[in-house]
Amino acid sequence: MERKVGTVSRGIRCPIFREGDDIAKIVVDSVIEASEAEGFALRDRDVVGITESVVARTQGNYASVDAIAKDVKNKLGGGTIGVIFPILSRNRFAICLRGISKGAKKIVLMLNYPSDEVGNALVSLDQVDEAGVNPYSDVLTEEKYRELFGVNPHPFTGVDYIQYYGDLIRSCGAEAEIILANDPRVILRYTDSVLNCDIHSRARTKRILKAAGAKTVVGLDEILNESVDGSGFNSSYGLLGSNKSTEDTVKLFPQDCFGLVNDIQAKFLEKTGKNIEVMIYGDGAFKDPVGQIWELADPIVSPAYTKGLEGTPNELKLKYLADNDFADLKGDELKKAIEEAIREKDGNLVGSMASQGTTPRRLTDLIGSLCDLTSGSGDKGTPVILVQGYFDNLTD
Repeated sequence: MERKVGTVSRGIRCPIFREGDDIAKIVVDSVIEASEAEGFALRDRDVVGITESVVARTQGNYASVDAIAKDVKNKLGGGTIGVIFPILSRNRFAICLRGISKGAKKIVLMLNYPSDEVGNALVSLDQVDEAGVNPYSDVLTEEKYRELFGVNPHPFTGVDYIQYYGDLIRSCGAEAEIILANDPRVILRYTDSVLNCDIHSRARTKRILKAAGAKTVVGLDEILNESVDGSGFNSSYGLLGSNKSTEDTVKLFPQDCFGLVNDIQAKFLEKTGKNIEVMIYGDGAFKDPVGQIWELADPIVSPAYTKGLEGTPNELKLKYLADNDFADLKGDELKKAIEEAIREKDGNLVGSMASQGTTPRRLTDLIGSLCDLTSGSGDKGTPVILVQGYFDNLTD
């Protein structure tokens, strides 16, 4: 009997993870126990995703705001620091800003407008247009922003981030000056020591600032890229991907995870005889069409994955085949013709008309987004996701 179900994504309930836990054993045991309890079988090329949060937690990859402050002061001098292009987030950036502010005498905070890098708006595009402001060239002081736009709390959080970030900086003993601009070179009018906090555009920002004569340019990915007095760290991403843990600590993005995913894969093979793909996932790579917020505040969707998850999909568009190549067929004849086309498809369909409209993103970005949407970020208690049938097609 042919299968009637394609891809299935299941949240797997697990114990609460703590520092030092054997995460590989817990993940494998939890998935196997779920399969036995719910009556489904594990298959080759199933995918197990583990949220980065529990990996970092078991690693004990935490750091204090004092460790951030010390690293910032050592790398940027402790005087007037330009902090540019941070995202607007109490969870993601505010705790980092506390540490940054404690490592400086003055912070010149330069915010993108009308929205930050991931779509959190300070002001709407319509308001910008009505005010006759050109966001590509115009620089706004905090006073000018208030004159033009007044108070604009975030639609989801209700926070006025200009007020919130300014108060936070001052509460840490630093002087605060806030400007709004989108050209990174603007910050050099105020200081030549710059900490750029953008995520996905960080390499370009560094290049532009260095070419413009900045004395010191450090990215957020270079703060806590090494341990400070025994703190946690991330050698690749520093503070990028970090989250607030307590009022005085951050949980960093997990470190060195490829050994972990390979270990989990080996344990699944040993216990089930199945070749299970494994990945660590963070934020999904998708955008909210209503709030206009792009979810990906982490530097990458998946910091580690097994080799079977490399690459992009290689799929035919069924509706293209039905409307073009096999337009004169219907019913069983159409189904058989499409199945044969799938069996005989080329190993690389890039450029093929029959593959147009299929998703040209990396497998890890697609599956990681599915995992993130399945697990959510609240109280579901499912930090491990089992995805089955993702690599199936109509012929399976």
